[in-house]
Amino acid sequence: MKVTKAIFPVAGLGTRFLPATKANPKEMMPIVDKPLIQYAVEDAIAAGITELIFVTSSSKRAIEDHFDSNFELESNLLERGKFDLLEIVRSILPNGVSCAYVRQKSPRGLGHAVLCAQQLISNEPFAVVLADDLIDGGKKTCLQQMMDVFQETQSSVIAVEKILPLASKKYGIVDVIPTQNRLMPIRGIVEKPHPDQAPSNFGVVGRYILTPAIFPLLQNTTVGSNNEIQLTDAIAALLTTESINALQFSGIRYDCGSKLDYLRATIAYALKHPELATDFSLLLREFAECIV
Repeated sequence: MKVTKAIFPVAGLGTRFLPATKANPKEMMPIVDKPLIQYAVEDAIAAGITELIFVTSSSKRAIEDHFDSNFELESNLLERGKFDLLEIVRSILPNGVSCAYVRQKSPRGLGHAVLCAQQLISNEPFAVVLADDLIDGGKKTCLQQMMDVFQETQSSVIAVEKILPLASKKYGIVDVIPTQNRLMPIRGIVEKPHPDQAPSNFGVVGRYILTPAIFPLLQNTTVGSNNEIQLTDAIAALLTTESINALQFSGIRYDCGSKLDYLRATIAYALKHPELATDFSLLLREFAECIV
């Protein structure tokens, strides 16, 4: 089986970034000159995804517009001879890649968001990509690394990273069988446990490859943590019938749902931007001299 579809849950309210997200989707917040959702989409496309499924809400029209063509803008750039910018705009969504949009009428959790896309997935394995988690995987994106594992094992794969024990209340935590490499079989998974009850220090981050067997389990999942339908709870149920692996991916993750990590990501990506890196480095040195 080959994974060609990815679900992007983008219906959240983005309350941690108010008032910036009062009228603008948090997924459209820029890291230098590209919105978060575009980085997530590029991660998926690099991994071979050709069908992008966005689970949206009524306030997320800007995401649809971003991945649609803009005739007026393109005509203006063409007339002014700004061919480099025209190419950037036209290449946001490459040829051969399609978008579909499904409404999540109320924010009922990640599990419910994934369930909303069931009819568009059919009986195929699929990826779930959370735009809040910006992951710089270097030469091979996080999702590409996961695809390699899936092609070899044909089993669900979840991206994880080591976290501080006290941070367990913010993550799904996996109980894994230790191995000598970055791929570890999962024995169990629990949503946001107290540090004293966390089965490991491996936290789940926003990249999943799942088999369609998850859907009937999601349909029968009752509300859990935060009074929401948790994807973690359905994955725990899936473990009783299928093997699931955790991949400690190579790369750096930025939690762009956090204001501080959002700023950290902006600095990191500006420092490697082909047009800005040199001048921005000098600017940082100026600020560093002012810090006592």
